[in-house]
Amino acid sequence: METETHKIGQRGEDLAADFYLNNGYAILERNWKCYHLEVDLIARNEDTLVICEVKTRSNITFGEPETFVTPQKQKNLIRAANMYLTRTCLNLDVRFDIISVTLCGNDYRLHHIPGAFQPKW
Repeated sequence: METETHKIGQRGEDLAADFYLNNGYAILERNWKCYHLEVDLIARNEDTLVICEVKTRSNITFGEPETFVTPQKQKNLIRAANMYLTRTCLNLDVRFDIISVTLCGNDYRLHHIPGAFQPKW
């Protein structure tokens, strides 16, 4: 059974994927999983692999959606990106994006934050 929270998250991911496609990105993976790690969207923009976390909320009472990408989540996304690159043998620059989506009925606000954080190698 799909919960309301799951439906909201799915709608946000669909909007984020459409945003990337409309801006010339290729979507390589959606909800890519490796062990306990998951990446919402993996896209390619020319010679850059884009690892994207999508955060969707139905309101901003508790803050903007992007503020919920914690340092631990960032570490997990970096680990997942390393695993993805290893498994696919891709030799690309990597960028970590956040797309935050705030829903309001049938309307929405999408905020794309390219290079939202960097790995600390």
